[in-house]
Amino acid sequence: MLTHPQFNPVAFQIGSFGVHWYGLMYLLGFVGFLSLGRLRIKQGLYPGWKAEELDDLLFYGVLGVILGGRFGYVFFYKPDYYLDHLLDIFKVWQGGMAFHGGFLGVLIAALLFGRKTGRRFFQITDFVAPLVPIGLGLGRLGNFINGELWGRVTTPGAFWGMIFPQAHNADVLLAENNPELATILNQYGGLPRHMSQLYQFALEGVLLFIILWLYSSKPRKTGQVSAVFLLGYGCFRFLAEFAREPDDFLGLLAMNFSMGQWLSLPMILLGLHLLWWSSRREK
Repeated sequence: MLTHPQFNPVAFQIGSFGVHWYGLMYLLGFVGFLSLGRLRIKQGLYPGWKAEELDDLLFYGVLGVILGGRFGYVFFYKPDYYLDHLLDIFKVWQGGMAFHGGFLGVLIAALLFGRKTGRRFFQITDFVAPLVPIGLGLGRLGNFINGELWGRVTTPGAFWGMIFPQAHNADVLLAENNPELATILNQYGGLPRHMSQLYQFALEGVLLFIILWLYSSKPRKTGQVSAVFLLGYGCFRFLAEFAREPDDFLGLLAMNFSMGQWLSLPMILLGLHLLWWSSRREK
């Protein structure tokens, strides 16, 4: 039975300042965005784009991710709590970011960037979509290093099962009314769980990047690359959520779907509609 290695969340120290792995993953994601963006511009598939514009685009995107991710978490996951603790909304160092909120923030950022540069919305999102998955995958890798956002309990002895010491309290609660789980807990000191962070790294990061990069390597109608991103991420996130432990303060919602799954369904439907709409447009 595998046990999480319990990595030090601090990658390295600079004096008294510690650089955390999770923050480093964000930084690498931004570097990947700029590097891939410059490569795509050199390939000439997106005429009119200049490498100098990437810095401004990244700035808008970072603001969208941070503000949208935070407010998305507040409204989608804990609205009642933050309604009673308004100042806690700004305590981002305590954690609490939502991808779907960050996604909405990026869409707003694309609109603002489009107004500044005179570009149409889907011209921007089609260019950005293939550059995003690497950052998403690195974020999930950071989650795994931190031992957070672990998966649901799985079959004892399965090669994909891993004990997360950070999940010990959750393991104890699950084992309280389940003798079989209590036996496993006593024997191994924890319950085997899916490494859902790595599933998401592989699906939403690596595989989605490969699909989008190859698909966008040929001229496509406006909106089609964005549609494939919506479809790909929505489907991969929906599937991965079956292995990911739902938030303890929410649990499973209607139809035994998690909040992440319910928020992914509109992305899938919108992706299908956008793919249909864009395919009917002239090239």
